[in-house]
Amino acid sequence: MENISSVSDILVLEELDLSESSTYPVFFTLLFVYIALIITNVGVVVIIIAERSLHEPMYLLFCNLSVNDILGNTILLPHLLFDMLFKNRLISYSACVTQVFGAHTFGSASHTILMIMAIDRYVAICNPLRYSAIMTKKAVVTLSVSAWAVSVVLVGVLVSLSVRLSRCTSVIPNFYCDNASLFKLSCEDVSINNIYGLFYTVIFLSSSMGTVAVTYIRIAITCWTKKNAELNSKAIQTCASHLVLYLIMLLTGFIIVIMHRFPEYPFLRRLVAILFHVVPANLNPIIYGIQTKQLRLKILQILGRKITPS
Repeated sequence: MENISSVSDILVLEELDLSESSTYPVFFTLLFVYIALIITNVGVVVIIIAERSLHEPMYLLFCNLSVNDILGNTILLPHLLFDMLFKNRLISYSACVTQVFGAHTFGSASHTILMIMAIDRYVAICNPLRYSAIMTKKAVVTLSVSAWAVSVVLVGVLVSLSVRLSRCTSVIPNFYCDNASLFKLSCEDVSINNIYGLFYTVIFLSSSMGTVAVTYIRIAITCWTKKNAELNSKAIQTCASHLVLYLIMLLTGFIIVIMHRFPEYPFLRRLVAILFHVVPANLNPIIYGIQTKQLRLKILQILGRKITPS
């Protein structure tokens, strides 16, 4: 065990354990994926902001998801790509803490943003006549700020509990910094960290799953009782994309938790952790763009204007 006083502020990350022949294919694949998610998410945000016809709560709330995907992946992928290219597994303690905060805020905000989007769909379908009165610009801003604030505060407490600990090692048992890896640098009692980590996980999972389940059950009941073809069509059109996004996020998150129970498959664990960041971030703008009629038409209209002159 290293002496506490000699522990360096430079930490050593776990290797990805890629063969020489696979390093560059994986590097260029991840680079392409990162560039693609940046272009698609930034593109969707710019289109929504620039087009006044898309200044509706549903699209403005979706901007939060795209911004979260951009920030969450930028925290992880550039550093990972740099490490792969230059065989560098070192990271400063401050950069590690920043990565922990960004990675966990990304995961938490994904839940809170999809929760407020579920509430928006519930109001639009179950209370269509009052929708404009309920989902005002002030309400959209309040919901967006609340989604980010809850995530930042809870993650801030999570990271603070880990930062307070002294360190007795400089080896991160993961290929990127997460909270569990951060508090494992300490030889002190980490019971409080484990208890709060469990509380943090239960709060986000139960609240997001509960909110989505309740809103969609109410939406299904409304569609069933009113038997309105136009209402049902609107519900399918606007809710399908949201539900698909939520299920993708939930599935990849559960796979990460499951893979932690199988330490004999370290490469699969690392692969799933990367997929948790890049898969939803790449699919979100595509699914929303295809499933949401107004956004799809606006994208096709813009693409048509760019293609026609050539």
